[in-house]
Amino acid sequence: MFFVFDGLDGVGKSTQQTLLTAWLEMQGARVVSCRDPGATPLGERLRSILLDKSDLEISPVSEMLLYMTARSQLVAETIRPAIESGAAVVCDRYLIANIAYQGYGAGVDIESIRQVGKVATDGVMPDATFLLDMPTKFALGRLHRTLDRVESRGEEYFDRVRQGFLTEAKKFDNVHVIDASRSVEQIQSDIRSIALAVMEKQA
Repeated sequence: MFFVFDGLDGVGKSTQQTLLTAWLEMQGARVVSCRDPGATPLGERLRSILLDKSDLEISPVSEMLLYMTARSQLVAETIRPAIESGAAVVCDRYLIANIAYQGYGAGVDIESIRQVGKVATDGVMPDATFLLDMPTKFALGRLHRTLDRVESRGEEYFDRVRQGFLTEAKKFDNVHVIDASRSVEQIQSDIRSIALAVMEKQA
């Protein structure tokens, strides 16, 4: 099983990922939890380049390719081996994030991102993506920390990103839009129902 959490920064992905991981383990699953970019030595180095604030110029296409490089390593080193060993994988972000952020947000050709994504993921795609959604201003208002390079781009940019996520969700049956403005418990209940359906289908 392969589950992904995605959506704008500030919607509660980390909290829900932690809760789902614990619940899956209670169901007897062995769980590998990871983040994209990251979770491998190469991925963590690229994460620093992509997110740390600096005077380093990164074009939208270069940014997309760096994310894809990190993802390719994550698939090869962590996700595919875990799935093949029978573990459940729970990941913070995946390919849909690039389509939303660099595609809809920054104007990179969306079909080009999909084509590069096919190579980077080597055909490994989630059984379910939990797209946590709330109005942009509320999500950004939850970021009570120093903003990283991407988070600093402003509400107009993130409005485009949010719309990109919602547009993409309509195209795929395995992308589930979840109202993230509700309580943590209500959100997790929806997530578990979706995860349980995937587990029963694969049993």
